[in-house]
Amino acid sequence: MEITASLVKELRERTGAGMMECKKALAETGGNIDVAMENLRKSGLAKADKKAGRVAAEGRIVTAQAAGSAVMIEVNSETDFVAKDEGFVAFSDMAAKQALAAKISDVEALKGAASGNGGTIEEARQTLVAKCGENVQLRRMIAVNTQNHIGAYVHGGRIGVLVELKGGDAELARGVAMHVAAMNPPYNKAADVPADFIAKEKEIELAKMTDKDKAKPAEILEKIIGGKIAKIVNENTLYGQPFVLNSDLTVEAAMKAAGADVIGFQRLAVGEGIEKKTEDFAAEVMKQAGLA
Repeated sequence: MEITASLVKELRERTGAGMMECKKALAETGGNIDVAMENLRKSGLAKADKKAGRVAAEGRIVTAQAAGSAVMIEVNSETDFVAKDEGFVAFSDMAAKQALAAKISDVEALKGAASGNGGTIEEARQTLVAKCGENVQLRRMIAVNTQNHIGAYVHGGRIGVLVELKGGDAELARGVAMHVAAMNPPYNKAADVPADFIAKEKEIELAKMTDKDKAKPAEILEKIIGGKIAKIVNENTLYGQPFVLNSDLTVEAAMKAAGADVIGFQRLAVGEGIEKKTEDFAAEVMKQAGLA
């Protein structure tokens, strides 16, 4: 059977593989596009398996949102170059949209979900690996389903935030999400700060005090330390921080003024928690040149 350009084009559209790979697969199967597609998928799986152990600490944070629902996903690649690739961007956006549509909240479940283009999202990932030559992983995802407002914000593709806001409006929820992206508060409100964190900070503040201060009456000493701890708590809680959209108010004051309450928030940053391999390019060049 003649391997026509239109046949190669069809196989390429169905698999996402390169033109030469499609032509070769069709030639090997005598023009049988279904078998060629299956072989390309198997080949993609083999390539994906080989690259699965490589560190993928770059990538994108993507969100998808509809009334009362939102998802946020971290999709990783090995380099920032691939993270900006058209195919990688399309894959990550597709994964978020499919997760939202199917109401999926778990990465493993997402992998088995339909991609919308035939096959599963996992198969689409394997095809992308074969095409871009890098390890690509669906690392983490967060799903929110609520009757409250949801604020979703992604900064530069690398930091993403979902905020659940009771009262207020969608614009305010997005403003809070922007604040969380910028300031990265560890906790929401003072009541959320763990007791052991407070105890440790008290210990540190006491150790920093001079002998003269330590000799003050217990009630005064407690008041001094209490003031320092209150400042630390404010710095580490969303509600205690100055609101980035109006620094004259704390987030707590801004929420009270709007009749709103932040129920909770989730923040993801690309590659956080992944140990990245550092390259000493100068040493590598010297080694290749036999000078080291």
